[in-house]
Amino acid sequence: MKMRHTVTSGRNGNGYEKWLPTLESASRDVFRMMLGTELGRGSPEPWQGAEFTAMVGIAGHLCGLLSVRCRQESATQIAAAMLEFPPETMADHACDAIGEVANMIAGNFKNKLDGRLRKSMLSVPTVISGADYNFRSLSDTGPLDLWFTLHGLPLEVTLEIHS
Repeated sequence: MKMRHTVTSGRNGNGYEKWLPTLESASRDVFRMMLGTELGRGSPEPWQGAEFTAMVGIAGHLCGLLSVRCRQESATQIAAAMLEFPPETMADHACDAIGEVANMIAGNFKNKLDGRLRKSMLSVPTVISGADYNFRSLSDTGPLDLWFTLHGLPLEVTLEIHS
């Protein structure tokens, strides 16, 4: 089954939505290869309790921001899979783990692109924790959103491009 995507194509029909399959493949590859787990199909319905948002900037011929949003439980599961320890001992590593996953997804996505776009640089990941904040990007296109589940919990991967 194909995963549902929420796409806002932005102004002027920029065509960035063509990158959704590449972004989905990059996300699934990272979870499969680096964490030994499969992402489930998610839903674009709003969910409460996003406690971590990890962001990686992209600069060069491609400029934008990749972000990964998830709950504490998901980030703890990610840390446990990365470090091969029981989840109950990984809460202190959740923030670093979700930042590293965002970095790996951004890198995998960038490496799947063609030509000069592949030469773009990535920033160091930034992670925001907490559930009560507003996120506003100055992107001039709409976001490319992918909705997944990880062990039954929501996880969102978003790419915003500045053309």
